[in-house]
Amino acid sequence: MRILPVLDLLNGVVVRGVAGRRSEYRPVVSRLAASADPVAVAEAFRTHLGLSELYLADLDALAGAPPALPTYRALRRLGFRLWVDAGVVGRARADVLAAEDVGLVAGLETVAGPDALADVLRAHGGRTVFSLDLRGGVPIGDRTAWGGADAWEIAGRAVRLGARRLLVLDLARVGVGAGTGTETLCARLVSAYHELEVWVGGGVRDAEDLRRLGGAGVRAALVASALHDGVIGRVQCGVDNGDPGCYCRGK
Repeated sequence: MRILPVLDLLNGVVVRGVAGRRSEYRPVVSRLAASADPVAVAEAFRTHLGLSELYLADLDALAGAPPALPTYRALRRLGFRLWVDAGVVGRARADVLAAEDVGLVAGLETVAGPDALADVLRAHGGRTVFSLDLRGGVPIGDRTAWGGADAWEIAGRAVRLGARRLLVLDLARVGVGAGTGTETLCARLVSAYHELEVWVGGGVRDAEDLRRLGGAGVRAALVASALHDGVIGRVQCGVDNGDPGCYCRGK
C-alpha cells in the first residue's frame, strides 16, 4: 500500500484540514517543514519520508477559482508526481489538468453527474481516480444527478462507467484523529470489484490504521496530519528499507 501525503492548498499555502470546514483551515504548522509554502512542504515529505507521489487538493479551484497551474508546474519540475483535485466538473477542466501531466481527481463533490464522469473517464480514464466524497458517510455534491443514490450505489455506478481507481474520502474525518470510519465500505468494494484500486482518505491516525486498511485490500492512503505531527514516520514510509509507501515494519 502506498502513502500519499496531502497538500491542501489554499491562497497559495498548505493548510491543515479540519473536518472539511474549509473556512477554518489555517496554514499548516509541521514538524517536517519550516513553512507552509507548498514546495517547501513537498520537499520535506521527500527529504524526511522518501515520498514524492503527492495528493494536491486545490481548495481555491474547488471553490470556483482557476487551478493553481504555476504551483503544479513548480512541483512537477522538481520531480513530484501529483494527483490533483481541482474542481473537475466535466471534460473541460479535466483536459486542462491532463495537459499539465498530473493525475486527475474527479470528485463527487464537483463533477456534474454520471454523464460528465463517463466523459472524463473515456478521455482520461488511465490517469483518473474517482473520489467518492462523503461527509459522515453521506455522499456530497449534486446527489440528484445520481438519483439520490447512497455511497455504495454511486461507487458501483462509477465502476460500471469505467472507473478503475476509487478514493473513499470522508471529509468529516479529516484532521480530527477519529479514524477513517470507512473500512467496511472499502473492504466491500475490494471484495466486489477485483480490478478496482481502492484508496482511502480522511482520518488516518497511525500505523495501526494503515495496517488495518492494508488488510482490507486498500492500495493507497491519503495522510496529512499524522505525517506533520510525526505520528507516522520514516519506518512506516519505507525510507529505511527502500520501499516508499511501505508501513509494515512498525515504528
